[in-house]
Amino acid sequence: MKKIAGLVLLMLVLVSTASLSTIKKNPMHSIQGTWELVSFYNYDGQEIIDTVPTTDGYRQVKMYYNGKIMWSRYVPKDKIGRFGYGSYRITDDQLIETLEYGDNEMMAAMDTMRIFTFELQLGDDKFSQISWDEEGNRTFSENYKRID
Repeated sequence: MKKIAGLVLLMLVLVSTASLSTIKKNPMHSIQGTWELVSFYNYDGQEIIDTVPTTDGYRQVKMYYNGKIMWSRYVPKDKIGRFGYGSYRITDDQLIETLEYGDNEMMAAMDTMRIFTFELQLGDDKFSQISWDEEGNRTFSENYKRID
């Protein structure tokens, strides 16, 4: 009888330990997926002063998967497309993108800047990457919706 009671107790301890180890904290939303740019905000410090939707035919898509980012942009009046590839990470309130390569203009820009840090406002199906000036004031944002 003691062996059975000991075995039952051991099983209860193992089950309790397994269930405790699978409890997850409240995870933040995931940016992993495919996103399309829908608008821009202009800021006056912290307040939005203007919303600018994308123009007809303009399309920008970002894909975030397994720590990697790729984006492409199509502008109807521009004969040259734009794209970039690199890695990313997010914190509770920041998106940090490190570009590795891109189109000719992006490669030229990467001579002076490779790491882009934005304030991040992330929901289930939308996110905004907000740029700020040297004094920490918001200047503009790109606003995306999840498409996959």
